[in-house]
Amino acid sequence: MKHLFHCSIALLFVSALARPSVAQEEGFTQLFDGKSLSGWKASENTDSWSVKDGTLMCDGPRSHLFYEGDLAPFKDFHFKADVMTTPGSNAGIYFHTKFQQEGWPVKGYECQVNVTHKDPKKSSSLYAVDNVAAPPVKDNEWYTQEIIVKGRHIVLKLNGETMVDYTEPENKQADNSGFDRRLSEGTFALQAHDPDSVVYFKNLRVKKLD
Repeated sequence: MKHLFHCSIALLFVSALARPSVAQEEGFTQLFDGKSLSGWKASENTDSWSVKDGTLMCDGPRSHLFYEGDLAPFKDFHFKADVMTTPGSNAGIYFHTKFQQEGWPVKGYECQVNVTHKDPKKSSSLYAVDNVAAPPVKDNEWYTQEIIVKGRHIVLKLNGETMVDYTEPENKQADNSGFDRRLSEGTFALQAHDPDSVVYFKNLRVKKLD
């Protein structure tokens, strides 16, 4: 029995070593240096964003933090970020969007970040397009959000599990919602939703596929 226990520990150790670290992920480039907001630009209420212990933290009134570094714009890509929500919080990750000084970003899609906020559209929803009601994640625990765009195809994953697999219709037209939820190209933006929402982001990285 003792021998089996030690074998199990050894196998777990080897398995952990076998998993690639974020820094070793082939083809991915970091978008956040873990120390500053370099390469990012906040819209209204800039104080809602800060860097804390190697993470991007949103805490305050509505604001959006847009990536404006050298890698932008993005068209086809594989994006990953580690995210941690706190109870009752709401945020988001926009893609194919562009900077705007005020309001909710009009251009592009939003990947929802929300585990226990009252909004029924939960984490890994393609907001208002293909919604998720019960994501397999919890507040106060890190999870990995993936966004993959190739052509008209969008895949959203939580901890490796596909939550959304959506193909945008050909020649999709803007609707009357006031939001232009269509693929084109653009950048990423993180959302600070409201003063009661505290959310953390780290290890933001991307691989261009085009």
